Amino acid sequence: MKVLITGASGFVGSALMKEVQQAGHEVIAASRSGEAPPGLKGLKLDVTSADETLKAITAAEPEAIIHLVGIIRETRNQTFQKVHVEGTANVLKAAKELQARFIHMSALGAQTGHRSRYFDSKGQAEELVKNSGLTYTIFQPSLIFGPGDDFFGNVLKELVTAAPVVPVIGKGDFPFRPVWIGDVAAAFTQALLNPRTEQQTLQLVGPKEYTFQELLNLELHALKRRKPMFHVPLPLMDLAVPMMQVLPNPPITRDQYLMLKAGNTGDPAPATRILNLRMDHLEHWLPRILKA
Repeated sequence: MKVLITGASGFVGSALMKEVQQAGHEVIAASRSGEAPPGLKGLKLDVTSADETLKAITAAEPEAIIHLVGIIRETRNQTFQKVHVEGTANVLKAAKELQARFIHMSALGAQTGHRSRYFDSKGQAEELVKNSGLTYTIFQPSLIFGPGDDFFGNVLKELVTAAPVVPVIGKGDFPFRPVWIGDVAAAFTQALLNPRTEQQTLQLVGPKEYTFQELLNLELHALKRRKPMFHVPLPLMDLAVPMMQVLPNPPITRDQYLMLKAGNTGDPAPATRILNLRMDHLEHWLPRILKA
């Protein structure tokens, strides 16, 4: 099968390209740069450009499209609405021209009308996919961990190493169920030929749930450090976060704060009933992630 992967140069895309190729499929690596690993065909693609997207994808003639493009922080030119909603609409238009199988990466917690613009935009994109008339699968991954990830390898690492004490928002009891990048790549790849995934929205979460404070403790343990934790009351954070937004690069955005307080957990059973996943544990990978 000829498979086009948007956002192929990203963390998930890089792992997914290898998995899809090893499964025997022909891979077209679409990204803003158009670069591709040796042996793969690259395609320069900006999904926020409607004309470019339609022309480039239809010319490539994929039988399936795996749409991964997404952003965590907004910039002046790259907003959640423009990338997640308009970008998905542009890719779907090309997919409909080709009647291509469509596999979409959303996010656990996606919901239209959510206070978080990130989750709201992801929810809007899901509705576009569901109403496209295409054969689709939507995956909603939780925090994805693996060598090269940004959250465990960068954000949490910085949080536990930057100061003499580790700041914890509120009680630190927000629940999370991180999922291994290998399981995410396997799920997307298996969905290409698994009819049981068609017209399904599946949560991709790991085998174990952690509180936010437990994740901080795991980071400290993997780094072989011991530090006291300082709990910042939620009312104080509710006041401080909006004030931080005047900074050019705030340490936490309004959307990130809303998503943190909401937690990010789900039920692994539906996906594991349909897909053959290893369900690897965070503790197994964290030392390697922090060395990457």
